[in-house]
Amino acid sequence: MTFKALLASKDGDTLSTTIVDLTEADLMDGDVTVAVDYSTVNYKDGIAVTGRLPVIQTFPLVPGIDLAGTVEASSHPDFKVGDRVVANGWGLSQTHHGGYAQKARLSGDWLVKLPESLSTKDAMAIGTAGYTAMLSVLALEHGGITPDQGDILVTGANGGVGSIAIALLSGLGYRVIASTGRLEETAYLRELGAAEIIDRNTLSEPGAPVAAERWAGAIDSVGSHTLANVLAQTKYRGVVTSCGLAQGRDLPATVLPFILRNITLAGIDSVNAPQAVRLEAWARLARDLDLAKLARTTTAIGLAQVAGVAESILGGHIQGRTVVDVNL
Repeated sequence: MTFKALLASKDGDTLSTTIVDLTEADLMDGDVTVAVDYSTVNYKDGIAVTGRLPVIQTFPLVPGIDLAGTVEASSHPDFKVGDRVVANGWGLSQTHHGGYAQKARLSGDWLVKLPESLSTKDAMAIGTAGYTAMLSVLALEHGGITPDQGDILVTGANGGVGSIAIALLSGLGYRVIASTGRLEETAYLRELGAAEIIDRNTLSEPGAPVAAERWAGAIDSVGSHTLANVLAQTKYRGVVTSCGLAQGRDLPATVLPFILRNITLAGIDSVNAPQAVRLEAWARLARDLDLAKLARTTTAIGLAQVAGVAESILGGHIQGRTVVDVNL
């Protein structure tokens, strides 16, 4: 029996992707085999599929850092046939076949059982982007940031992390400021729960190391000058989470916000997060995320459209979340 997969190959410096037929003999090691329903396109997927950065470390490889589906074989003690599961990160799309295929074999230690209230499509509408947004919300809460302490800024607001962060934060009672370069999409951000929209250009250029206090916390997926300016305008004892590098990997800042305002910069790692953290994040997503808002962020595509969407997401042209139906 064969199944469809998007396979990435490399010839010299040129990376290409092709839809191919694979068999179970082509699957990698693991103690759980999953019939995949959906994957998704995150920013990291865009980098991997285009070859912009060397995310994929062995070729040929099936990309896709996320997958959701149903267990069809298992020797892992925590999973049985019929369980609905989700995987985010770990070695997927780096050293292990990922989610852009109708079947996957992987370690059960990488899997989380889906909460009953979430479908496999919901799980991939959330994906690593939404899971990262939840990890960021948890970091704000861990730092003691509550809704009564002031506004929360979300940068890259129209993207996957930003869209779901706004939906989560507004649902939890926070007043959200959304930073975007696509002001024509203000209505979309307000539907998700943003109370105020600002132009990203006000944050993207070099600024003062410390400026007037504006927000109690922030979720940043942009990096570089934007993150430096976010830190400079965060209130005393505020918390800023860093989970992306859309503007750049550098951080042209000073220590002054940390020393003068006792600010916390919390790094967010979605790839190797411990299982207990993953379980908490998915439980909170099931409880706190408005599925109607999630649906408004989501577009569905098939495997044949992944490469085009990968280019678009890196260009900042994708709104919200893109779900990949691997069976289309």
